[in-house]
Parts: sequence; structure tokens; C-alpha cells
Amino acid sequence: MPRNDDSTPKSMRDALSLEERDGLPEALRVLLHSLPRETWEHHPQFHGLVSFWLDRHLMFRRLMGGLRRDAEAEMDARMEMAALQARLSRQGGMLVQQLHGHHEIEDTHYFPVLQGFDPRLQAGFDILDRDHHALDGLIDGFIGAANCVLQGQLETGRYRDELLRFERLLSRHLEDEEDLIVPVILKFGAGHLS
Repeated sequence: MPRNDDSTPKSMRDALSLEERDGLPEALRVLLHSLPRETWEHHPQFHGLVSFWLDRHLMFRRLMGGLRRDAEAEMDARMEMAALQARLSRQGGMLVQQLHGHHEIEDTHYFPVLQGFDPRLQAGFDILDRDHHALDGLIDGFIGAANCVLQGQLETGRYRDELLRFERLLSRHLEDEEDLIVPVILKFGAGHLS
């Protein structure tokens, strides 16, 4: 688990918050420069944990995209509200359940091991830890908006606005997490994480 004694100044933490940053600081991209994304799939360590991890992230992106497209289809009268509600109940529930499980295993199992491989990246694990706390709030906001849509208490446009924000910030987190974690696993191996 990332350390709790985060000595990063508050102003810098704010600039690195999920809401504010547009990527990882250059100092945390050191392994990414030697192992850029376009080489990942051809690396001997790719298959196994890395490909599984990236597939999970792809699933989250697809679920978010599907939820957004459904909301937009209902707003454009290309989908009935009942169909939107049925899909939202099923896919929204899956998204929330899978995100919670994914973050739990990262926080309790993967990150505590991975952060020990390269001390230069400790600040990156601190960022990911703060992201997970921020994402808990975003997930709660999504659940609230989704439940209101399911109960007919929120118009789809307002739900879509909540969804767009959630999708943007989740995407930022997933990309930064991949940029930090995948090069660590490719360089040092999955070890006893698999």
C-alpha cells in the first residue's frame, strides 16, 4: 500500500490530482521512456499479468462508452427509457462491482509489491492511491445518478453529464496507471503477483 506519510507539498498534490493533471510528471515516466507503449505487446513479459490487466482496463473503457452511448441514444429518442434502464442496471452494476474489486486487489496486493521495485516511482504510487480515493467518490456519484435514472427521478441529460465527468477521470487514471505499472512489470517481471 502506498505510504501514508506523503511528503509532497499540498500545492503539488493538488496539481497532480485526478481532476487537474493531464498525465504523469516526467520524472515518473522514466521506465515508460525505455519501454514505450508501442513495444509492450512484443515484450516477453507482456502475456500473463500485463495483458490481463490491460484487458480489465479495456473492459472498463468499453462499459463506460456503452453507458454513455445508451444515454445519448435515449436523449436522441433512438432508445426507449425502459431499454436504457435495463442496460444501465446490468452494465452499471457490472462496472461498479468490477471497479471496486480491481482497485481492492491493486491496493492490497499488487501495489505494495510493485512499489518496491523502483524507489524513483514511489510518488507515482502515491498518486494512484489518491486516485483510488477520488474514484470512490466518482463511483458514488455515478451510483446516485444511475439510481435516480432507474427510479425515473433524473433526466438523462444530467445523468450523461455525470457520466462524462466520470468517464474522463477514469480514463485519465487508467492511462496513468498503465504508464506507471506496465513498464514496472515488463522490466522486473510479475514475480509472485500472478
